[in-house]
This record gives sequence, C-alpha cells and structure tokens, in this order.
Amino acid sequence: MSHKLETRSITMRFGDKKVIEDVSIAVDQGELVSLLGVSGSGKTTLFNCISGIYRPTEGSVLLDGEDITGTTGRISYMLQKDLLLPYKTIEDNVALPLVIRGMAKKEARAQAAAHFGEFGLAGTQKQYPKQLSGGMRQRAALLRTYLFSDNVALLDEPFSALDTITKGKIHRWYLDVMEKIRLTTVFITHDINEAILLSDRIYIMTGAPGQIRDEIRIRTPRAQRLEYDLTDEFMEYKRQIMGLLES
Repeated sequence: MSHKLETRSITMRFGDKKVIEDVSIAVDQGELVSLLGVSGSGKTTLFNCISGIYRPTEGSVLLDGEDITGTTGRISYMLQKDLLLPYKTIEDNVALPLVIRGMAKKEARAQAAAHFGEFGLAGTQKQYPKQLSGGMRQRAALLRTYLFSDNVALLDEPFSALDTITKGKIHRWYLDVMEKIRLTTVFITHDINEAILLSDRIYIMTGAPGQIRDEIRIRTPRAQRLEYDLTDEFMEYKRQIMGLLES
C-alpha cells in the first residue's frame, strides 16, 4: 500500500552547494507530519521540491504512488504570510483557486461558502482582510489552501507571526478543524512546542546539507491534546527533541 505523499532520496544542489541530501519522508492519508529544525537545514527547499517549484537534483516525489517530481498544481502550499489580496472580499480570496481553475465566480463562491462554518469564518464573507484579526486571516488562508487541493497541504510556519495568546487559540482551533477535514499535511516549524502539540509524527532535520536526523511519533491522539503542553509526556518529548537538535 502506497503512502499519500512520499519523497525518495531527495537531494538538491544549487551550483556547487548541496542544500539537502538524501531526504526521504512519508505521509499517510489524514496525517499531520512536521519538519522541525533550525534555520538553514533545508526545510523550505524540501517543500519547494515537493510542490514542484524546484525539480530536485536527485530523487523523486510521489503522490498516491504517482511520480509528480517537478509538477506544480498538485499539492497546495501555504506560506508564513497569509497573502490575502486586500482589494478582494474574504469569500473572493478564499474562492480564488477555484476561479483560477476555470470555475464560474458564483459557483466558486458557493463552494467556498460551504466551508466557512467549519473553518470558523461564518459571517466574514463580505469583509476585507484588513477587517479581520491575524488569526482569522490565517483561517481564511488555510481554507483557500484546502480549496486549492484537498490532497496534501504544505504549511510553512503559518502561525509564526501570531502573538502567543492568539497562537494558542488557533492551535486548539486547528486541531479541531483537522479532525473534521482530515487534510494530509506537512508542516514546517521552528517551534518545538507547536510541533509536539499538532503533529502525529515529527521529522528532525539538521545539518548543512540538511538531512533527516530522526523521526518521533507522538503517542497521544491529536483529539486528546487539550492542555497537553502541561503534561509530563509533553516535556519528555521536548527534552528528547532539544537533545537531538543540540547534538
């Protein structure tokens, strides 16, 4: 049985510089897997290879067993900034991927509207990005990402710009919405707490060129992680990860 997403021995060079080397990861349907590592370990480069922005120097990317190496448009990609267009309403921002694919605007709005409730965005359809809080804008950006492709989403530090209190709230919301939509997700973060709280598995990426150092599976199901960061189990994972990163 094939994985939902798989990279096989990805190596990426830019000229004489090797940025990542022999990186293999696998993600199953509905999983949330984090890439955790220091800056410069090649996490974003790996995302660019998975999304098809870069064609890796060596190795391959598979989606449902199909080789999609160097192919764009199959996997959605959400960056740190929400990148909502300020002159479009939230409903038109969210529906944009469907319009780009050729769907009529009215139909695209209707399809997007069906998800506003479960994403906690009910009542925001006619508002503009400047009228929403940072957390609400990230919800809208995530819904837009989901509508671009409900196969796999790559999220590159989507919550890093939020303050601590807002981030805590959106983490709880994110765990809830992911249980509903079961979107297969790969998540880049520098935040150890965030990785432990949100992930089913964590790949530790270190070195220059970047390589997968270790893989950690979080035992407690995501649905049971209310106040998980206060538990002894959480601290055990944190000490383990800090040891791997520091060594």
